[in-house]
Amino acid sequence: MEDAVSRSSVESSSTNDDYVVVNGEPKLKITGDINDLNDEVSQSSKKMTSTLTPSSSIGADPQSPLSSVDNVFPTSQSTGAIGEEPGSGDCKGRSMSLPGSRDDGYTTFNGVTYLGCALVNAPRSEVEIYRNMSILNEQSKQAIPIELYIPRTSEGNVRTNGVVRLVDPGTDTDIACYKIHRILFCARGPADSEEKMCFAFTCSHGDTPDSAIFQCHVFRCELQEAVAKILYSFATSFRRLPKTSVRSASSISEAEVTAIFSVNLEFKEDDGKGSYSTCPKDKNIFKFRCDYDKKIVISVTQTGNKELRIERCFGLLLSPGRNVKDGDMHLIEMNSMGYSSDGRTYSISGNWDISEDCFKVLNSETPKDTRVFLTVAVDLVICGIQEPVRFGIETKAKIFPHNERFWYFTKKPHQEQFFVKLKLTETDSPDVVQYEVVEVHSQTQIDRQKAGLSLQGLKHNRRMSEGLQSPQDAEEESDGDEPLLSGSGVVSKEVTDDNLLEAWHDVLVKWHQNLSQRPKPVQQLAKKGIPEALRGEVWQLLAGCHDNSELMEAYRILITKDSPTESVIQRDINRTFPAHAFFKQSGGLGQDSLYRISKAYSVYDEEIGYVQGLSFLAAALLLHMPEEQAFSVLVKICFDYELRDLFKQGFEVLHLKFYQLERLMQDLMGDLYEHFMEMGLEIHMFASQWFLTLFTAKFPLFLVFHILDLFLCEGKDIIFNVAIALLKMSRKDLLALDFEGILKYFRVHMPKKYRTEEAARELMATAVAAKVTSKKLKKYEKEYITMKEQEMQQEDPIERMERENKRLLEDNMRLEQENDDLAHELVDSKLTLKSELDEVQDQNKEMKTDLTKCRKLLKDTQEEKHRLEVENQQVKEMCRKELERLESENSRNTVIVTDYKQICTQLSERLEKQQTAHREELSRIKTLVKSCETCSKMFDAEGKLNLPEPKTDPEKMNPKIVDLQQQIRELELQLAQTKLALVESECKTQDLTHSLNAAVTEIQASKNTWFTKTLNSIKEVANTHTAKKDPKD
Repeated sequence: MEDAVSRSSVESSSTNDDYVVVNGEPKLKITGDINDLNDEVSQSSKKMTSTLTPSSSIGADPQSPLSSVDNVFPTSQSTGAIGEEPGSGDCKGRSMSLPGSRDDGYTTFNGVTYLGCALVNAPRSEVEIYRNMSILNEQSKQAIPIELYIPRTSEGNVRTNGVVRLVDPGTDTDIACYKIHRILFCARGPADSEEKMCFAFTCSHGDTPDSAIFQCHVFRCELQEAVAKILYSFATSFRRLPKTSVRSASSISEAEVTAIFSVNLEFKEDDGKGSYSTCPKDKNIFKFRCDYDKKIVISVTQTGNKELRIERCFGLLLSPGRNVKDGDMHLIEMNSMGYSSDGRTYSISGNWDISEDCFKVLNSETPKDTRVFLTVAVDLVICGIQEPVRFGIETKAKIFPHNERFWYFTKKPHQEQFFVKLKLTETDSPDVVQYEVVEVHSQTQIDRQKAGLSLQGLKHNRRMSEGLQSPQDAEEESDGDEPLLSGSGVVSKEVTDDNLLEAWHDVLVKWHQNLSQRPKPVQQLAKKGIPEALRGEVWQLLAGCHDNSELMEAYRILITKDSPTESVIQRDINRTFPAHAFFKQSGGLGQDSLYRISKAYSVYDEEIGYVQGLSFLAAALLLHMPEEQAFSVLVKICFDYELRDLFKQGFEVLHLKFYQLERLMQDLMGDLYEHFMEMGLEIHMFASQWFLTLFTAKFPLFLVFHILDLFLCEGKDIIFNVAIALLKMSRKDLLALDFEGILKYFRVHMPKKYRTEEAARELMATAVAAKVTSKKLKKYEKEYITMKEQEMQQEDPIERMERENKRLLEDNMRLEQENDDLAHELVDSKLTLKSELDEVQDQNKEMKTDLTKCRKLLKDTQEEKHRLEVENQQVKEMCRKELERLESENSRNTVIVTDYKQICTQLSERLEKQQTAHREELSRIKTLVKSCETCSKMFDAEGKLNLPEPKTDPEKMNPKIVDLQQQIRELELQLAQTKLALVESECKTQDLTHSLNAAVTEIQASKNTWFTKTLNSIKEVANTHTAKKDPKD
């Protein structure tokens, strides 16, 4: 079972500051079943000289960690070791490790050897305790013989009771003391290993939750059976009451009792067949599907000694979220309630209508890697209790799409244990027993109090019962011990030194002329500190980001991608530079920019991803430049300045840095180094955050910015200069402190020491003057590599294989989780692709139908085109033939007209000549007639012939005259016919010419209608020709 306090591989780094002081009642956790301890004690009770509490007292306090089976985590190794038959053996050189009785409230164990202590990050991890136990057992040359004093109770005077004492057997003086309520975990060595006679416990040290650390203390006994007795004494110290208070406690126990209830919660969904199926659950997370009606089923079973019968269920309530107020809960319609057939379990069921608006969050699909909280409460009316008792259960759920299918899941209900503290009240009838509820606690609340999961939980715990609190020193409650918030300090942009500003101006002008070469004065100017107004520009030039267009373009793409560490990034952003106004507001511009940069880098650097501490460095860059440039500088720092190497290969490079700093301390500050060794203080306990965050996490901003000035200018080795300067400036203070005081000084007092700019400048001057050379660091690096090679040669192959096996197991678990995520994504992708494929297929069918229609239309159009082309050729041929015919006819008509013109001309000339001759002849005749008296009477005055109608005598008529007259009449008729034929020919010629010109013009103007117009022209010509012929005929 995963321990709540244990850290993961990322969070176990010593840079994590979220340690919490464990307050409240004792929180001992022993590996092994308590019944094994009882059997062991009962078998060897005759050999023990001190009086032990009988096992029947176990569980007297329901809030004790040993009172619930859920708080005991047995292992096969520890159970077997504790359950062994006590063997007998000879004591060599020292007394046997058997308990002795003392009158001051202690159980004493002799023959115990103290092997030492080690700092741990997971105080409840058996694996880590076994590892430290093995290491310290092998390095037992400096072991200290002690007498172990274990108190019989955790209460009483701080000096005489409630404290585990390590006493020097020679001088009878205390070597060390540990408060019972700070001991978190006890374990003994595996029975089949060399540590079978060893045991260890972990305890917390520190004044405040932020300054708390955890240590593992390891001991060894001379007899194996003594280990079980010591662990049993630890167990009894948490549940025993002093003999002096038995009477007073008995009266209190009669007035107050604790009832224990076990509540099981499960959800059921409508399966569409008229019934309900159990909702699956994975890692305490229920899996719901959208738009399915659900049913809530709660089973309540009493597990304590006090029998109380449930009368009825007063109400079933549900609400999304956790820590929900009573007024925000929503009533659920109940279906049934009552006891089961065995009479032990009381069941309540109710219908959950998911269509209600108040449950919209619980009916909406949740994004990937996202969960929602929900709270279910039940109000029970219990016989003998004045008012209803409410049991509230908080759990998590993930909502999937409507058509989601679950293949692998468990149907085990969610279980929660409740402790109801009752107080006996007075009644009128002595036979009636009536209780009132003092308080109700769930096992989850108790575990949170004991584990100290959050500062908010600690504040809530302090408001709870005094029985859950432990005495606190006045120093722990001091507000002055709070660490300095990251992002503190105000950095002014004003520059008082005009010469410095002018020098930077000249350097930047020269630098921009040749960006590939850094000017020489830059190094000296950076040691004095870069002006705040110029830091953004200078930092980019120092990091080589003058040509960063590729990184900026990559950044715009990276921020659109998903990161597997988004939840971790979001959590770290909320505690990055909380003292600075730019990052203080949740969801503000500063936090959004910081989130995008951190996510972009985690996608950009897939090997390392996002690591804790990266957000502090990114925040410092964001205060001086836009996020695109800040991302470019961050990438340069991680790759070119090799910051990312500290996180690779199991932090191997980081351990090298620790060794180099340790050797520097040994050479430059030997007294401080010796003091740290005597206190058991290791370098990683205080320096890991310095290297991983470049001092950006705890120190004031003007000091942080000055350190980054030197880091970007000088390189990564400047970290050693700053670290040595910090130690040298605080040397006297550190030499006067003990182990806990030193750690507290590093965490709290050292950052506060440099809240003024004068102190920060003095520190940086000391850092610049520190004698740290690259040659010396190379020497230390060679020493470290040689030392590691020797350790590898001396290391047990089995241990190496076990360590490698553990690493591979962790990788396998991580890959399995990734495989599950990828499988889920694959299923989602398949469903999405299936729906898209159906849509595409439908579109394909429509396109095929349209294509068939278009092909048919194209074929018809091509046939029509071919037909029109044939007709076009035919019309052209007809037009050509008709034009040739018309041209030949026109030529013939032209010849005829010419001939007629010539004939008419000749006839006109002949006619004129005859007329002239006839007029002359007529004039001569008139003259002759006028000269005759007889004949002149035949003419009037005007010269016209005025003759009476003569009587014609055909016989007397001159035949020549008759012939001439007849000839004249014929010539006149012939002339009239010739003129008429000439006029007709000219008209016909004009019409043909006009029609021909019009047809040619229309053909040239429009090729689309030429066929119709040509036909019309031909018809017009034909009609005209016909019309002209009709009068002649």
